[in-house]
Amino acid sequence: MKRIGKETNIQALRKISNLFQMTSWEVDELLAMVMNAAKDIVGVKNGSLLLVQDEKTYKLQFYQASGKNMGQLKDIDLPPGVGISGHVAKTGESIVSNDVAKDPRWYQGVSEKMRIPIQSMASFPLNIDKKVIGVVQFLDKVDGTVFNEKNVEILEHFANLMAKFFQVSKSRKLLGEEFGRLKEQYLHRYTIVGESKAIQKCITMAEKVADSKASVLLTGESGTGKELFAHLIHDRSQRQNNPFISVSCGALPASILERELFGHEKGAFTGAETQKIGLFEAANTGTLFLDEIGEMPLDMQVKLLRVVQEESFIRLGGTETIKVDVRLITATNRDLDKEVQEGNFRQDLFYRINVIKMTLPPLREKLEDISDLLTFFIKKHSPENQPVKKPGKGLTSHLMSYAWPGNIREMENSVERAIVLTDGDELLPEAFPFETSQAPIELNVGSTLKQASDLFRRTFISNTLKSTSGNRTKAAQVLDVQRSYLSRLIKELEIK
Repeated sequence: MKRIGKETNIQALRKISNLFQMTSWEVDELLAMVMNAAKDIVGVKNGSLLLVQDEKTYKLQFYQASGKNMGQLKDIDLPPGVGISGHVAKTGESIVSNDVAKDPRWYQGVSEKMRIPIQSMASFPLNIDKKVIGVVQFLDKVDGTVFNEKNVEILEHFANLMAKFFQVSKSRKLLGEEFGRLKEQYLHRYTIVGESKAIQKCITMAEKVADSKASVLLTGESGTGKELFAHLIHDRSQRQNNPFISVSCGALPASILERELFGHEKGAFTGAETQKIGLFEAANTGTLFLDEIGEMPLDMQVKLLRVVQEESFIRLGGTETIKVDVRLITATNRDLDKEVQEGNFRQDLFYRINVIKMTLPPLREKLEDISDLLTFFIKKHSPENQPVKKPGKGLTSHLMSYAWPGNIREMENSVERAIVLTDGDELLPEAFPFETSQAPIELNVGSTLKQASDLFRRTFISNTLKSTSGNRTKAAQVLDVQRSYLSRLIKELEIK
């Protein structure tokens, strides 16, 4: 065998270490390469890799083997604590035995299975996070000599590389599982469900405006899915691989909202110990979603208008002008036309954000989506590894008879609560109790969907008009619709 000098050994080890960077390889291929390298560099005749099958007993199983007759060992179990490898697994200490026949820890069964004599063995533990997950053993040398100190040092490096390969493989697997889980979670969280004309019209419009740079204003009652549509517009646009940043303007005081949107320099205010970029900067080349824009104070509206107009801003406490390319999507459950008239919202900002307006329908106006939403929410909130509950008899009709003032968000919460509290495999109407003030409308089975929807709207609007003593302006405010639209509904539904 050609002798390899110290420098060549180092180069060979460096070459093997580079395999660690080749993440496209499968772990089995990498381990085989390491085994072959051990044979080439140290002159190892045979090698095998055993993995711990039971962390309590350290029972081992042959996972991979190379050399004459070694393939016969694959998938064979080694009893707990038996043999030199079993001792290494249990103690976590390396063992080099240059005369295994005289070593009391030697297990003859392996040698008999391979039908080849073994003289010397070097066994090393594979450690991940301070736990032994396996043992790699190198058997005999081609030239008949025993393992010397330099051999052991190199082989120990190989063992450490193998452990790293397994750790990378484990991390990649966990990362893949986490990615899959997050992807599924994302799809569940941002899926728009429904086949009604009302929701399909909104989806079509969202997809149509997606590639435009125009600002979009999403309006509608709370819980109608405005953030879902903001995500849809972003995901269908050319910015889909860039950031999507969202913030609720109504959840933060004006001073904090300014810091969040524009960032700040170190020392800009008490406690500003470091520089911080704002959401506009974080959303550069992507989309910024400002929810509850109608709650933004007037002084903040002025600052927002400047950014929208100039596409640039200055961090709080800074002097440098920062240019940004951001698609702005805003949302509100307020009537901004009315807010402008009353002086609560700047007209110039309103014109800037209201380039494209989308009004999302409340759930009561798309009752035909109840069934699909029910199926979706049941699947979404069913515990893992448990049978998915089924809608019981009369449940869909029961849910369609309810007003859902909280819209889709309220329905999702109701379904989740019902799943938790229901012991059987069916969700029954009793799992969705309505308060007296929210009593369901009696719908006759056999009615068409339009008839049922009209009955619900007629009853709901009539009750609202009664509560406002027939004042249509106040009723429109309660229903969060335009007065002209309410008048049209009253005429269409023949409400007296």
